Amino acid sequence: MAFNKDFVENRNYEEYLTTKFPDKRIVIVTCMDARLTELLPKAMNLKNGDAKIIKNAGAILTSPFGNIMRSILVALYELNAHEVFIIGHHECGMTGIDPNNVVAHMEARGVEQHVIHTLRHSGINLFRWLTGFDSVKESVENSVEIVRNHPLLPPGTPVHGLIIHPDTGELEMVTDGYRYLQSRV
Repeated sequence: MAFNKDFVENRNYEEYLTTKFPDKRIVIVTCMDARLTELLPKAMNLKNGDAKIIKNAGAILTSPFGNIMRSILVALYELNAHEVFIIGHHECGMTGIDPNNVVAHMEARGVEQHVIHTLRHSGINLFRWLTGFDSVKESVENSVEIVRNHPLLPPGTPVHGLIIHPDTGELEMVTDGYRYLQSRV
C-alpha cells in the first residue's frame, strides 16, 4: 500500500493512461504463467492499451458458454476488438496435469474429503474440470475451434492459434485465422 500511495502521488500512472478500447483491436486468451506477464506483450510488440488479455490456467476454453468465451464476445461486441488470439505456451503447467494429484493437494491443504465426495455426487465432474492436456498444440487447436464455431461469434472474425516459448518469446503459428477464413470462401 505504501508503494501504491507513492505511485499515485508521483503520478507514475500517467505513462499507462489509455482507454478501455484496445488500440490494436485484438483480444488474447493466454496462460496465467508468470513467465508470460511481460514476455508475451513484448514478444508481440504490445504496449498498455493495445489488447484485451484474458488469462487462465493453460489458455484453455472448456465451454462455449463459460466466462472466457463471454469475455471474448464482450471484447468483440462492446470494446472494438476485431480479432482473437489463443496463445498457449511450451512447458505449460497444465501439460499432463493429473486431477487426482490436484485433489490430493486440495485435501492436504484442508479441503475436507466429504466436500470432494459431495461435488462428485452432485453432478460436478471435478476430475474433468481439473484435467489439463497432453499436447499444447492440440489444446490451442481445440480452444480455437470452440471460438470459431461459437454461434454468437461475429461472422468473418479471424481466430488465430499460437504457441509462445516461455524463455525466448518465439511465437509459432498453429492456425492462421486469415487463412482459415479464406479457405471458407
